[in-house]
Amino acid sequence: MYAYSRPVLLLLCGLLLLTVSIAVLNTLVPLWLTHAQLSTWQVGMIGSSYFTGNLVGTMLAGKLIKRIGFTRSYHFSCLLFAVATAGMALSLDFWSWLGWRFFAGIGCAWIWVIVESALLRSGTQSNRGQLLAAYMTVYYLGTVIGQLLLGMVSSELLNVLPWVTAIVITAMLPMLFARVNRADDEPQQAAVLPMLKRRSARLGINGCVISGIVLGSLYGLMPLYLSHQGFSDADVGYWMALLVSSGIIGQWPVGKMADRYGRLLVLRVQVFVVIIASMAMLVGYAMAPSLFILGCAGFTLYPVAMSWACEKVQSHELVAMNQALLMSYTIGSLLGPSMTAMLMQNYSDQLLFVMIAAVALVYLVMLLKKQKPDHHHTPFAAA
Repeated sequence: MYAYSRPVLLLLCGLLLLTVSIAVLNTLVPLWLTHAQLSTWQVGMIGSSYFTGNLVGTMLAGKLIKRIGFTRSYHFSCLLFAVATAGMALSLDFWSWLGWRFFAGIGCAWIWVIVESALLRSGTQSNRGQLLAAYMTVYYLGTVIGQLLLGMVSSELLNVLPWVTAIVITAMLPMLFARVNRADDEPQQAAVLPMLKRRSARLGINGCVISGIVLGSLYGLMPLYLSHQGFSDADVGYWMALLVSSGIIGQWPVGKMADRYGRLLVLRVQVFVVIIASMAMLVGYAMAPSLFILGCAGFTLYPVAMSWACEKVQSHELVAMNQALLMSYTIGSLLGPSMTAMLMQNYSDQLLFVMIAAVALVYLVMLLKKQKPDHHHTPFAAA
């Protein structure tokens, strides 16, 4: 089976446009609020509102897909995100932006669950790693493009919102020419909570939590670490671009190896490499290659862990499992930066890499334990 079918390619095109919009807004929203003289705690509350929307959207995505299907759910999610984006132009009031970012978070979470689940259902066990690698590559590429656009256009609120909203609307167009649903699609009956308790998929679920902690810490605290080391803003941007670019470069080869050699082996190697790279960063040895290797291993952890967990469920459980995995990742990305920031503030900035290495070591111990077979569920085998 050819992994990159027409619906898959069109879905990835739509995702690229959406990710550009998400990246632009995630960077500019805090700046706009600061320029509007909102206090730091208000800016933080609005940021938290977006992530709260992510969690709520993740929980509701399965019901939405079950009711109206993948394609119409995708269009509805894009429309919600577009309305929530355009609505920010109406007022800079704290409470209104709290609501708009909450609904934007719901729309983004729906988009992620829909795209990931559609890709998983369209693939087989032999090519699912490549599909998820393509998904993450497009996601990170869109993030980089969004950041580059900020240096080329005006960052004023009323100048940015029209073209960002237009990009979101345009992202709906690719799926007008292809349908994700098949006539024989099974209804999505599975609940999310039982997926979190699935013993055979526990390593994948734990891997998504660990991935959230690692990536949340790198995204949120690496710029702070670099700034405290004396780097200028331009240099910080360079090193962060290197980190994200390494994640893009690592996606395809890691996904290919996971399909060929098995996800458990690749996960073990990835986590070990994260530990080694973190230790190299800790001692300040060869920063460029160390950061590159850390990005390659850390940014590819989520898709491999996700594909591991999704191997352990049946076809009608894929959406519920995907919801559980995204929720696990989101929780990790919320907990990681908060815990690490407290350690860095009270002790040393070096604890950023100690924290990353420590959680990776915990996960490596889990991966090295002998796995007990789960006799109650049969792995999903795609037709």
